[in-house]
Amino acid sequence: MTTTPDPDFAGRTYPAGPAHTVSAAKIAEFARATGAGSPVHTDPEAARAAGHADVVAPPTFLVSLAQATEAQYIEDPAAGIDFTRVVHGEESFTLHRAVVAGDRLVPTLTVESIRAAGGHSMIATRVDMAEESGGDVASVRSMIVVRGD
Repeated sequence: MTTTPDPDFAGRTYPAGPAHTVSAAKIAEFARATGAGSPVHTDPEAARAAGHADVVAPPTFLVSLAQATEAQYIEDPAAGIDFTRVVHGEESFTLHRAVVAGDRLVPTLTVESIRAAGGHSMIATRVDMAEESGGDVASVRSMIVVRGD
């Protein structure tokens, strides 16, 4: 496999993935693992008192769904990515509304850009999360670096 990602993938949007149901148990697990101590992440009554339908996911909760969705690109043999050479660069989140237990989110991956820098490839991706009805929920942007030879 080449260590040079195919630049023709820049601008490509993959088909929307299957809907993923956000569970209260996964929110609580993520909150514990990341030290997000607000009771709105684990106590439905506290979440309702704060105006939410159920427990609220910490903003970075969506990273796991985003990374699973990015696998469509990273594991695509035609993309030319050697995963053993990948280093995570950065991550950012844009939330259009809180993510709560019971949400059914549909992720869509776009490879925003691919550029060379210092013998490496810098790849920017965006995973848009939408409700099954189509309403925007969040976008997760990632930068990965594919180290050159």
